[in-house]
Amino acid sequence: MARNPRKKSVNGIYHIIIRGINRQIIFEDNVDKIQYLKTLKKYKGICKFKLYGYSLMDNHIHLLCKETDESISEIVKRISSSYVHWYNAKYDRSGHLFEGRFKSETVEDVRYFLTVLRYIHQNPLKAGVSKNVLNCKWTSISEYMDKPNLVDTELALQLFSSDEKKALELFKAYSFELNEENCLDSNNAVKVADEEVLKIMRSLEIPNNATLQKLNKKERDKLLKKLKCIEGVTIRQIARITGISKSVVQRAK
Repeated sequence: MARNPRKKSVNGIYHIIIRGINRQIIFEDNVDKIQYLKTLKKYKGICKFKLYGYSLMDNHIHLLCKETDESISEIVKRISSSYVHWYNAKYDRSGHLFEGRFKSETVEDVRYFLTVLRYIHQNPLKAGVSKNVLNCKWTSISEYMDKPNLVDTELALQLFSSDEKKALELFKAYSFELNEENCLDSNNAVKVADEEVLKIMRSLEIPNNATLQKLNKKERDKLLKKLKCIEGVTIRQIARITGISKSVVQRAK
């Protein structure tokens, strides 16, 4: 069946979600996240796109950006291909890491632009991995609060005030506001945070997915059984985190 064409933004601005294939982990550690940000910066220079916000979660990425010289599809393809090449070399693996088609929505007006930006910055809070929007290390909020390095902060801040100091104060207050915004999401709610499951895996001397996937069947199933015994963890979540199919996880005894 042919896929529906991606909706084209009138102003070129998109909210994008890039997920791991089968929603598996795409960042095993902070070094991986640093590398992804380096890749973003590299192709921002090459493709000349504008980046207004980002959030790096363990198994998906939020971006708020504007296409200029190249289409958003080509931009994401370039960034993803470069990162996957690096990731596969690091973890001695091959094959796909990201889903075949990223999710996107157009951002056509000022109000929704700010809504999406706040939503992205609050994503770690809603996922239960942070308690304070300003302490979310792997979002672009810090670039708004300090000197920007990767993100184009001017547009969002100028929407609050032409006075730099006042704009920052208003932006900060806006970013803290509690809300029930319903933007494009990864549909990835779980009872136990992925990071907790990853900590347990590391305590069992499994530092990353590649290590788990290289175990023999007996050892692999033994570990999967331990993960299934964690209260609140689902088979779907284990499959997503480990990159092992749900049927294999379900059969593990």
